Parts: sequence; structure tokens; C-alpha cells
Amino acid sequence: MSAPTIDKQQVIGSNRRHDGDSGSPEVQIALITERVRHLQDHFRGHPKDHSSRRGLLLMVGRRNRLLKYLAATDRERYLELIRKLGLRK
Repeated sequence: MSAPTIDKQQVIGSNRRHDGDSGSPEVQIALITERVRHLQDHFRGHPKDHSSRRGLLLMVGRRNRLLKYLAATDRERYLELIRKLGLRK
């Protein structure tokens, strides 16, 4: 049984700021969010996979640092992104 893959080009295309953008904070946060959601599905079937859980926690920490950076530099972009991705209550 193969795991569903993340369509990176679609995620990048829907979150980029301009053509050719693949590294802005918005794109990085969106890609990490998709990977986190994918791993959450994985843990429903594999609750004792602790090594992958550590990777998940590292990804969540990286996403939080990027969100903190975006909130400090441009609050409007931050608010739009969390609304779009469904983060933060």
C-alpha cells in the first residue's frame, strides 16, 4: 500500500507571491503544513511510530518559527496565510 503524495507544484502555485517564487515564507509554511497533515493521517494507523513523530515535532517547530517571522515582518500577509491554511483557531 503506497502512501498518498503531496502535490508540491499545486501547493507552491496556490501560495506563491509572484511567478518563479518557491522560497517565500508563505510557500514554505504551506508545504510544511501539507506534510504535517500527511503525517497526522499516518499516525492514525501507526500510533507507535515514534521516530516519525519526532520529525513531525521538528516540522511543527520550523513552521512556528516561520510564522513568527512572517507575523513580525508583515502582519497582513501573516493573517491572510493563517486564514487560507486554516491555522491558529
